[in-house]
Amino acid sequence: MAKRKRKKSKSKINKNRSYLFISLGLFFLLAVGLVALLKKNQIMYYYTMYFGEKQAPKLTNSPFETQRINKIIKNYSDKTFGLDISHYQEREHINWEKLTISNGAIPLEFIILRATMGSDGKDKHFAHYWEKAKKHGLTRGAYHFYRPDEDPVTQADSYIRSVNLSSGDMSPVLDVEKLPKTKSKEQFIKDLHIWIDIIEKHYGKKPILYTYYHFYKDYLKGQFDECPLWMANYNDVPQPSDTDPWKIWQFTENGISDGIETKIDLNVYNGNKWEMRELLID
Repeated sequence: MAKRKRKKSKSKINKNRSYLFISLGLFFLLAVGLVALLKKNQIMYYYTMYFGEKQAPKLTNSPFETQRINKIIKNYSDKTFGLDISHYQEREHINWEKLTISNGAIPLEFIILRATMGSDGKDKHFAHYWEKAKKHGLTRGAYHFYRPDEDPVTQADSYIRSVNLSSGDMSPVLDVEKLPKTKSKEQFIKDLHIWIDIIEKHYGKKPILYTYYHFYKDYLKGQFDECPLWMANYNDVPQPSDTDPWKIWQFTENGISDGIETKIDLNVYNGNKWEMRELLID
């Protein structure tokens, strides 16, 4: 004889519904929290722009440059912003607690410091800024300014002696801006590969290549595709290049931050801070 099925009580049905609603509610809150975390810069940008107290900046730009910079910051407000400095910015001009842009709406989350120049040049503020960046929780990177008429091996050795990279620091950075006066273009490209190979072997990461748009297009394009590209382009464009896979865009040398008394280079990484791990030392 078949057993007669019992009907579920109303209280049990209501209890199951309650669990379902609670689960859905927790999932919704978790999803909102995750979106808020990933979009925190964008949220803070719009909140500060519309509701924040406006402060008159001590430094100013032309109306065109101001509009251009603000447009880029708005369009990339969900990305990761940073700066690069050298000893041209004096120690006393920097308040490390206030490294923000857009009236405090967006934090500067990474900093790239000049470490060495050529075969024997050293930035006099590098060691100090390197420690300050770590103390204040910034993702830090160190770049070498390449002098094309000097020996690439000596230049690589100088960088290695000066820069001790740890887990969480950015990959080494090579700054290339000039052609040699005493070498052919072919030798110039070979020398750059020598520097890159030595540095990659030592640090275990392919160096980031910094240059500006026209120099890259005219002399470097297609030669260093394996290197992450940090490109400078100060024109009124939506991105530094519409054909090259750039990682970082240096979009102005007239950046204004509450934390620095002089104008600075501003950069944006084309992703969030989590995605930026691709450029970091393991």
